[in-house]
Amino acid sequence: MILVFESELKTLKYISLLGATGSIGVQTLDIIKEHPTEFTLVSMSVGRNIDLARKIITEYQPELVSVMDRDAAESLRVEFPQIRFTYGHVGLSEVAVYNKASILVNAVIGSVGLEPTLHAIEAKKVIALANKETLVTAGHLVMEAARRNQVPLLPVDSEHSAIYQALQGEREKNISKLILTASGGSFRDRTRADLQNVTVKDALNHPNWSMGAKITIDSATMMNKGLEVIEAHWLFDMPYEKIDVLLHKESIIHSMVEFHDSSVIAQLGTPDMRVPIQYALSYPDRLPLNTSQRLNLAEIGQLHFSSMDFERFRSLKFAYEAGKSGGTLPTVLNAANEVAVEAFLSGRITFLQIEDLIENALTNHRSTNEPSLAEIKAVDDETRKYVYSLL
Repeated sequence: MILVFESELKTLKYISLLGATGSIGVQTLDIIKEHPTEFTLVSMSVGRNIDLARKIITEYQPELVSVMDRDAAESLRVEFPQIRFTYGHVGLSEVAVYNKASILVNAVIGSVGLEPTLHAIEAKKVIALANKETLVTAGHLVMEAARRNQVPLLPVDSEHSAIYQALQGEREKNISKLILTASGGSFRDRTRADLQNVTVKDALNHPNWSMGAKITIDSATMMNKGLEVIEAHWLFDMPYEKIDVLLHKESIIHSMVEFHDSSVIAQLGTPDMRVPIQYALSYPDRLPLNTSQRLNLAEIGQLHFSSMDFERFRSLKFAYEAGKSGGTLPTVLNAANEVAVEAFLSGRITFLQIEDLIENALTNHRSTNEPSLAEIKAVDDETRKYVYSLL
């Protein structure tokens, strides 16, 4: 089950935010802005969007900011002399363990979020986790560290937040299965034959959610859901055989839990990532979110569901297989996907070649069981080099 130790969950106001300029990061800032007496941003990291970083720094005045490289840090240091700047991978970890922060929101994309999360756990920060890759690549290490340090891991993904909410007051022994819902992404109504010549612009046109480019592509391939299945396995200590995925076009039911008495508890709401973000920040309390659209089921009228086709969405099949096999295969899955998606977004490969590259990497890898952090980093690096060599 997901680890939450209520004795640690005091009023949590001081926030470190990794990935402040990304989609989840910006929406986290919206929550902080909406509740200025509840939350304060004290440290953050940003990527390449320095112009947006300047605006965030000006408005929120964090004490510590990490950027990608030394030149950006030096430039911003001149503009904001009252703020401390750092950079690179070391900077990410400095932000994650910043002494004034009690809660870390990890909203960076990719495996770069793993080490800062582990460092924050050792520093006994509450973790609000939006970075899927942390658990996908090193779930056994992260969960062991969380148990040892009695650190709560609070899910930010809408699906895992929904499951977590549905499990409040329930007993693990009564769970029959978890049901993750999937919108189907940009191409949910197209056959594989229809996908031969789709463009990047087509793929980025998600019907329901506002997300960053990488996650939107992952949603179109269904890799996003595959990573969430692996994440759910670790968060809720649930075997893969008890984790189902259901196609649900409206994205109103965010996920469900079926119990052994045949009862099913679902969490519903309009597609708004600020809701699960705020729930993680305010847990175990709830705060009003007046700027979120209210759910009107009478207006919606109908909800649609269908079973998942693993041949249509091959990336989801890859994820289940890698998760069940374990070892370093999930690391290969994630690294190969990151390189392939980047190649598609830059126009170097077609949409369907994303799956081909992932399958190639998985097939050619010899897995290591119970890998150490050093082994995970080595496999991640080797996989990226291998996939780049295929481009």
